[in-house]
Amino acid sequence: MLKRHLLKAAVGAALLVTTAFSAHAADDALARIKAAGVMKVGTETAFAPFDFIDAGTHSGLNVDFFAELGKDLGVKIEWVELPWDGVFPALEAGKFDFVAGPATITKARLERFKMTAPIAEATVAILKKAGDTLITKPEDIAGKAVGAGKATAQLAQLQEYSATLPTKVTAREYVSFNDAYADLAAGRIVAVANSLPNIAFVAKQRAGVFEVVTPAFGKKSYFGFIGKKDADSASLVEYVNSEVIKMKKDGRLAKLQEKWFGTTFDTPDEVKEPAF
Repeated sequence: MLKRHLLKAAVGAALLVTTAFSAHAADDALARIKAAGVMKVGTETAFAPFDFIDAGTHSGLNVDFFAELGKDLGVKIEWVELPWDGVFPALEAGKFDFVAGPATITKARLERFKMTAPIAEATVAILKKAGDTLITKPEDIAGKAVGAGKATAQLAQLQEYSATLPTKVTAREYVSFNDAYADLAAGRIVAVANSLPNIAFVAKQRAGVFEVVTPAFGKKSYFGFIGKKDADSASLVEYVNSEVIKMKKDGRLAKLQEKWFGTTFDTPDEVKEPAF
């Protein structure tokens, strides 16, 4: 009789330990999102065509991509909008689960965050006013005022490129690229440095106002989504990354690229050694 009680007690204790371990193992970011039925995604809504407000509606490739992800995961996507220079601190502070952005995949960011497979090319180029004959190639911005987004990889590349020119550019930093485009249209700056997909979209939307200067001056680079680099977020990052690869293979990502850029991009499944 005593042996039977002892055996029951031992089995009960083992079950408690196993249950506690399983609950702990399941208590990570992805598990909490599934349980809540909501995934919070941080973004900046002034980065067309990835993320922007169109006639009062939140639009762009990011919105379409995460809508697909939400369907696959079975959760609702809740958007959290804030200026770009506040996005990374807010992610680290736990204000949301993931960053749509997207952000250029760089060495510095890979040291600090986990980033998904590329969703598009991010190589930086120049946008100028239509008909400006003084800027026909990238090096023509030497000694002139050029705008870029504050705390962006595009700004960093502009500053790096500026150092190679006979006369450095005056880099103007903007909280929003929309403000930079407004200053370009008003003649307060002569160009805006941004990723090729972005400025190609802007030039297409405002034909006769802006033109893209070719070739791109930046190093070959790519955009990815961003998650936290910790054990709690590991399964979530893995899931979002798998969704990028999945949509790439089944053609959904190419359709989104065609829809928002008018072209598709040949991107790697992983960027192990970013160009900068």
